[in-house]
Amino acid sequence: MDEDLIRQEAADEQLINDAFQRLINDYLNSRHRKKVDLITKAFNFARQAHRGVRRLSGEPYIMHPIAVAQIACSEIGLGSTSICSALLHDVVEDTEYTVEDIANMFGPKIAQIVDGLTKISGGIFGGQASAQAENFKKLLLTMSEDIRVILIKIADRLHNMRTLESQPANKQYKIAGETLYIYAPLAHRLGLYRIKSELENLSFKFEHPEEYASIARKLEATSVSRHELFDQFTAPIEEMLTSMGLNYTIKERVKTPFSIWSKMQKKHVGFEEIYDILAVRIIFTPTSKEMEKRECYNIYLELCRIYKCHPDRLRDWITSPKANGYQALHVTLMSKQGNWIEVQIRSERMNEIAEQGLAAHWKYKEGGEYTEDENELNDWLHTIKEILDDPQPDAMDFLDAIKLNLYANEIFVFTPKGEIRTMPASSTVLDFAFSIHTFLGSHCIGAKVNHKLVPLSHRLESGDQVEILTSKSQHVQPSWINFVSTAKAKAKVQAMLRRNSRELQKKGEDLLNEWLQKNGFESTTVIIDQLARFHDQDRRELFFQSLGEKRILLGDEDVDELKGKHKNASNSGGGWRKYVPFVKAKKEEENEKGDDNLFVVPEKFNKKKPIYITEENINQYLFPDCCHPIPGDDTLGFINNKNRIEIHKRACPVANRLKASYGNRILDVKWDMHKTLFFDATIRMSGIDRRGLVNDVTRVLSNQLNLDMRKVLFTTEDGIFDGSIDLRVHDRDEVRAIIESLKQVDGLKEISQIM
Repeated sequence: MDEDLIRQEAADEQLINDAFQRLINDYLNSRHRKKVDLITKAFNFARQAHRGVRRLSGEPYIMHPIAVAQIACSEIGLGSTSICSALLHDVVEDTEYTVEDIANMFGPKIAQIVDGLTKISGGIFGGQASAQAENFKKLLLTMSEDIRVILIKIADRLHNMRTLESQPANKQYKIAGETLYIYAPLAHRLGLYRIKSELENLSFKFEHPEEYASIARKLEATSVSRHELFDQFTAPIEEMLTSMGLNYTIKERVKTPFSIWSKMQKKHVGFEEIYDILAVRIIFTPTSKEMEKRECYNIYLELCRIYKCHPDRLRDWITSPKANGYQALHVTLMSKQGNWIEVQIRSERMNEIAEQGLAAHWKYKEGGEYTEDENELNDWLHTIKEILDDPQPDAMDFLDAIKLNLYANEIFVFTPKGEIRTMPASSTVLDFAFSIHTFLGSHCIGAKVNHKLVPLSHRLESGDQVEILTSKSQHVQPSWINFVSTAKAKAKVQAMLRRNSRELQKKGEDLLNEWLQKNGFESTTVIIDQLARFHDQDRRELFFQSLGEKRILLGDEDVDELKGKHKNASNSGGGWRKYVPFVKAKKEEENEKGDDNLFVVPEKFNKKKPIYITEENINQYLFPDCCHPIPGDDTLGFINNKNRIEIHKRACPVANRLKASYGNRILDVKWDMHKTLFFDATIRMSGIDRRGLVNDVTRVLSNQLNLDMRKVLFTTEDGIFDGSIDLRVHDRDEVRAIIESLKQVDGLKEISQIM
């Protein structure tokens, strides 16, 4: 036994030393200042601190910090300060050492980054909504002080995703959901496109393993024909680039399984109908710094002489780079085989910025060596700080406000003086007004766009020149929240509405106290709650606000209610109303009655074990209206506030928020059904209309598949057929079989199931 232990320790030592040597070699090959002694010191310190500890995968724990440092160095391009911080990032959280110890040994900067990483450890979110919002604020606040905190955190998350197999399924869904909801958009916003794609792909792999494997197999099966297309398409391009005297490489870029699956879901099409799986990337060495941009355009002009260019698909991010620094020229060309193929033209510098994002900017500062002290995202970080200054009361609103600006595509708009401003693609006049100044936004009455008068809700387009019109009598309206799309504008509007709401609540409270005193009642919480219930207000604040807005007027009926005169007349608890949401009340009442049958999660429930849904226990779980999962769907469970279990599809938008926010309440769900129960499914189809099409569709469903149709809706306009059919099915396999059968009907082009 002792010999086995010695052998294991020797193997571990070899594994650790090899990994660290690889890190040092990569660091020495970079242009960073060579601080090998400091990195070695951090490694030895972390190795000693984590000695004897292993990860769930069985490998020594120190392998994780080394891997994170490796990603920070090789894949993000960071230097010694970040590498040391990555090596030390778990020391304070997992051992007896403190931030002060780190500061004494490695200096204040490394200690500050390690402290920032420790504050946001264990994922972004804690168990409670308020706690998870607080943790996310810490991440953003520390990030706005030193962007390296989030870059190392992304490296940490990438390694965790690469080693997620060792985690139980419910933990996999939590971590994958959190990654898709926050970390992938953050990586995108920081320009880390390759890392963003890998994070998305790994999340997809763990959440939808069957779909991932299916797409991966199809990509493998079509790889030979794709390579042939690439070779045929690029042969004349290579001749052209060589004749231009350029030093270049041409790369084949294949869409990831996640982006293919996303497009399949969005467009309701199969793998075979995704035509932009292949793209071509030209990376060249400019003859001089001054010629870099001109040579990009020269390559574009020459490409258009070889192939026909798509007139609406030119994307010029050279003249106007994206906010995260991305620069390239994208052009879509028609190949000789009849396929549109996107070509991305980049210099080596542009390519490095595209691969490494923010970190690559440091490489192109003047001078032979470079440091990491520059901060390249001041505008965005300033927006983040503004949102943090006025936090949302609801944690999910807060997260959504931040997330709004993470994935945004950009447009370029001009002020009246010709200054250019970058805005998210869906921005309105009101967003633009708030981006300039809060006063302009809050008093905006409209704008002149390209010298034409437009309303607040007008969506802007690239190249628009915008002049904001204001009035001192204008104030923020509740309807504004519906047509602002930027996080900054939404946060400002909500803050002002909350302030107005507080003023109205105070006014309503004063009116109520005055009325109670006048009618001889005491102002107690019992009496206020009784009146609020009488007017169908479930919260005191809403009741006060309705009083302040004069939407509720107190009168004789309220006096009778407080004196108990309504109790004999009606058991419904309702008297005279200004507005009564009967439907909602009835639905809630029905839900309450059904609660007795539902499974209640006990205190010592094992969340790591999957729950199995059978014909016998299916009524014990809640199936919300957001996604309608059926047997065979990739599903998960969520323990709600009443300790009941909700069942959601893993791809459901509601589930995505739950995974990111309440990860410790997520459960693995498996189906154990035997085709005895029926579930609702809606099949949507569209295509070219012809005589007899509807008859062919119904014949396939009724005669061939022997299915009962519950509702049929067909419409046709300008020769295009659109329809939907509600069916009763046993499981997901049956839905697939129906779709495959319908594909045989001549004229049907798109067939999908509605979620």
